[in-house]
Amino acid sequence: QVQLVESGGGLVQPGGSLRLSCAASGFTFSSYAMSWYRQVPGKERELVAVISSVGVSTKYADSVKGRFTISRDNAKNTVYLQMNSLKPEDTAVYYCKVQNRPYWGKGTLVTVSS
Repeated sequence: QVQLVESGGGLVQPGGSLRLSCAASGFTFSSYAMSWYRQVPGKERELVAVISSVGVSTKYADSVKGRFTISRDNAKNTVYLQMNSLKPEDTAVYYCKVQNRPYWGKGTLVTVSS
């Protein structure tokens, strides 16, 4: 079965960096675009970034452009989200997802606070 396991979340000060990872299994990872979403309690889940199946094309939410970078390693079945210059408003649970498929990870919490 499809499994997506996020890791790398935690507490970081404003201006700091974190790198999230999502390890995938149970499907042909290299055939699918992958995405990162985030959700704050009481708000809708927000698309953060998308990467194409071979990693050539990426898209970002305006709120993270220039600060976040999505990448993937198809040999390791893993997608990453490098987050720099973090702001308190980036605090959320971050989820990875198989794009255009109903498969989600359980999420990893990122807290940006001094």
